[in-house]
Amino acid sequence: MSSLTPQPEPPSPPSTARSSPYSEPPLSLPLPPLLSRDDSRVLVMVGSGALAPYLIRAHRSVRPGIEKVIIWNRSAAKARDLARRLAEDEGGTKGGKVIFEHAEVLDEVIGLGDVVSCATSSHDPIVLGKRLKQGAHLDLVGSFIPAMRECDDDALVRGRVFVDFEEAKAEAGELVGAFERGAISPEDVVGTLVDLAGGLKVGRISPEDITVFKSVGTAIVDLLAAQLAYETHISGSP
Repeated sequence: MSSLTPQPEPPSPPSTARSSPYSEPPLSLPLPPLLSRDDSRVLVMVGSGALAPYLIRAHRSVRPGIEKVIIWNRSAAKARDLARRLAEDEGGTKGGKVIFEHAEVLDEVIGLGDVVSCATSSHDPIVLGKRLKQGAHLDLVGSFIPAMRECDDDALVRGRVFVDFEEAKAEAGELVGAFERGAISPEDVVGTLVDLAGGLKVGRISPEDITVFKSVGTAIVDLLAAQLAYETHISGSP
């Protein structure tokens, strides 16, 4: 990256804030190679909103062996539409390297996912831990306040749980509720994004491990994304 011209030192960013949806994909990008299995073949995308295409792209970029993407949404029509658009971008349902499908019933496909990525605004758990296969990786990036929840306690009990930042323990509905119910404790959270990236914590010990990553987003990622966009612009890169 090029260096920016001298400028006043920016104020310290807030510790956590969900300032824009664009804060999520950058956080998820470095994590699949640390948490998901390198032989992952099937990605189940839970949710078909604005974040879904970016998350699918992120997982595929680090797991090129993914052969099938199954999309589920409460609105089957929206899931079907996203699957169609992605297939067209890929070169057609039959001609593309990856098969894109939509699912009518989530419980029927969760167990197929080597990677399960959730980006919904659900207030009730929609991913049940008992449905996850051994060795699966679960991303939870949709909920960001204590009232929201994308998975049940069993998913956390079964998994090695990581968070983007420590503040997630007080903000993520999945974690806050699980702590209150005694399903897991804050000490059961293995580590943070920094711990993983710095090699301070091991993401996956066994191929049979279920790994869980919970992100609530942070404003600092928006600042980094803005700086990257600016530097890309002034460098003339596409």
